[in-house]
Amino acid sequence: MGGPRRVAAAVEKSPGRALRRSAWRAPGFDDGARPSPRRRRAKKNGGDQALGRSRGGWSTKLHAATLDENCAVALHLTAGHAHDGRQFEALYESLAPDNVLEFAALDKGYDADRIRARLALDGIAAVIPPISSRCARLPYDRELYRRRNRIERFFNKLKQFRRLATRYDKLAKTFFAAVHLVAAFLILRNS
Repeated sequence: MGGPRRVAAAVEKSPGRALRRSAWRAPGFDDGARPSPRRRRAKKNGGDQALGRSRGGWSTKLHAATLDENCAVALHLTAGHAHDGRQFEALYESLAPDNVLEFAALDKGYDADRIRARLALDGIAAVIPPISSRCARLPYDRELYRRRNRIERFFNKLKQFRRLATRYDKLAKTFFAAVHLVAAFLILRNS
């Protein structure tokens, strides 16, 4: 430890002298806010796992085009916070070109002028109720819109499988594979 004079000499430094930065202020020792080093690299299994925050917490959305409550024609998986209307193009492009649709019954989430124009371009009647914030109330056929309950029944049948209702799978590709298996099972069971 040294003699008492040495300790006293070390404590009594002149105030004009520049003080050295202490160890806790050195880079790497500061506990201030900064991103963790693990977030700088890419994710091991890909970045997008179709998980997103919505009102209820982490969730996944499944977009489907169906003919009836048993037969899904096209499926698309997105994160829970993704808007329905932005997924229309991907879902519509995944339909087989030989499908001849007379009308498309969609919910209010798909009410956009570009979606209506795309359906009109292909000669498909758009049966979409207008959202409440629209200035002009657009007409739609209420009788045809009642047939949209078929897709709700399709989603109910999917939710009967606990693995799909709670999404136990971490990866989007394994969850989407399970969705496809259940959709195929529904077709086979009801045919």
